[in-house]
Amino acid sequence: MKHQQLNQRKNAATPRGVGVMCNWFVNRAENATLWDEEGNSWIDFAAGIAVLNTGHRHPKIVAAVEKQLQAFTHTAYQVVPYESYVALAERINDLAPIEGPAKTTFFTTGAEAVENAVKIARAHTGRSGVITFTAAFHGRTLMTMAMTGKVAPYKRDFGPMPASVFHARYPSEQHGVSVDEAMASIDQLFSCDIAPEQVAAIVLEPIQGEGGFRPAPTEFMTRLRALCDQHGILMIADEVQSGFARTGKLFAMEHHPQVKADLITMAKSLAGGLPLSGVCGRAEVMDAPAPGGLGGTYAGHPLAIASAHAVLDVIQEEKLCERAEHLGQHLREVLHLAKARNPAIADIRGVGSMIAVEFCDPQSGAPEKALCAAIQQRAMEAGLLLLTCGQHGNVIRFLYPLTIPDAQFQQAMEILSHVLTAE
Repeated sequence: MKHQQLNQRKNAATPRGVGVMCNWFVNRAENATLWDEEGNSWIDFAAGIAVLNTGHRHPKIVAAVEKQLQAFTHTAYQVVPYESYVALAERINDLAPIEGPAKTTFFTTGAEAVENAVKIARAHTGRSGVITFTAAFHGRTLMTMAMTGKVAPYKRDFGPMPASVFHARYPSEQHGVSVDEAMASIDQLFSCDIAPEQVAAIVLEPIQGEGGFRPAPTEFMTRLRALCDQHGILMIADEVQSGFARTGKLFAMEHHPQVKADLITMAKSLAGGLPLSGVCGRAEVMDAPAPGGLGGTYAGHPLAIASAHAVLDVIQEEKLCERAEHLGQHLREVLHLAKARNPAIADIRGVGSMIAVEFCDPQSGAPEKALCAAIQQRAMEAGLLLLTCGQHGNVIRFLYPLTIPDAQFQQAMEILSHVLTAE
């Protein structure tokens, strides 16, 4: 009854454009567990859409934020700076897979980070063009919406889009797009839409998030880097969803050690639940905008900065990169056993604990969006919260906190096995 009343209030007070998945309201959370207003609990395999690699309310993060609360909560860094911002930039500069000296600046949301990376690239190159990829997701602001490679629900009704944004094909073995075809699609853009000398940056997710957890092959990354070097184009790696131990590395770009991005965007699990994003890149590129060209009232908020310091400590101390590999291997085993019993499971893919399962009709190969939604609903009814993704909504992604206790993870695997193979 309480949820029914809250939903009535929600529908009356907030617009329908904010799509809400659950019809229940959270009351409290701890590590990998959510409790609603009526005392029911769920194992959280959504983690606020990849924000909580370190779990809900990690004690070290809570302590760091509480300590900062006792000092000051806001000055606006570009008015009165604080050491913790500088220290976090130094840590990120040391950790991010950037070639040579690096610099980092902080913002509030992932979309802000991506927009500012484009600004930095344009300032450095003096060019305007941006190339992104099909199925990409870069945000919901006007510029990042144009960069996103999916119309519904992100771009529908919101045109016209900003100019000088073009989409190439993202390689995907499951969807029949080879590395050669993906590279050829960029060549076609150069022939038909924009000269390479006008392109400031090529922006890609090393593992697509909303697009269905599709990892970029190393061959593609290598050839893309060579193409960028050939034409003086910057490579921007959007690691908003893939960063901070989810893939078994601090950054997904580390899975391609011979390939270095010029700029890396980050957000989500950077600050363990507090809003913080950043752009890290080659120092000479990062210094291109003039003073005042970057920033924001809440950019690099001190509470979020304190939380991010604690996140980096936890990832290191609790060996969360190694744990991502361990948990991901267990999940893969469960999914492959389910695949033997469910012919609609068309693909199991991902890296570390950034894993997804795709559902297609076994006869026609058509996307099985309805089946995917039904499995998600069965899981929720059984106490497991899952998220879908993919261009056709037929992919389930797994975003559990990497701090989840072993016993609870095993409980989730049992629920998952049941809902994937239930008749």
